[in-house]
Amino acid sequence: MKKIILIALCLSSSIITFSQDILTKKNGEDIKVKVIEINQTDIKYKKSDNPSGPTFVISKSDAMMIRYEDGTKDMFNEVSNTNNTNNTNNTNSSDMYSRGKEDAIMNYRGKNSGAGGTGFAVALTSPIIGLIPAIACSSTEPSDENLNYTNRELMRNADYNRGYKEQAHKIKKRKIWTAYGIGSAAWLLLVILVSSGGE
Repeated sequence: MKKIILIALCLSSSIITFSQDILTKKNGEDIKVKVIEINQTDIKYKKSDNPSGPTFVISKSDAMMIRYEDGTKDMFNEVSNTNNTNNTNNTNSSDMYSRGKEDAIMNYRGKNSGAGGTGFAVALTSPIIGLIPAIACSSTEPSDENLNYTNRELMRNADYNRGYKEQAHKIKKRKIWTAYGIGSAAWLLLVILVSSGGE
């Protein structure tokens, strides 16, 4: 009975770890949060690692987007596409860099990122051996054919290109390490099940 309770606790803790909202600030910083309220000007949230702690407030003008745990997302102050596609030279570099990051969040899906293989390798071997593919995959940038960008002209702008690729790499790393965590939880569950079957 104790082993069943231990298994349930392991599974619930791994689910809690990965169930959260992600607030992306304009500077590209990601914060793991639980959104409490969004009003006309502000976003109120608690940090996911301290849900009973203080409520934080960020201005919507400082936020780029929120990705909710159910997969939906809210974008804030999205850059208009009407004139920017042809006037990339008239836009300052920080705007183009931010736009590249925003577009990567919207378009890059992490195709062929290695996340699935990493999670599978960890679950079948061990978290220690699984570190090898996790580190190898997360240290390499996504290949150009997997970036899924929608505008070739914008990608010719150096600042936009840098912002897009950096954000895509960040997304790829997050997917790989999430898969590593899930694979580790599955491996632990398998070890517990095998050891409890031997008694």
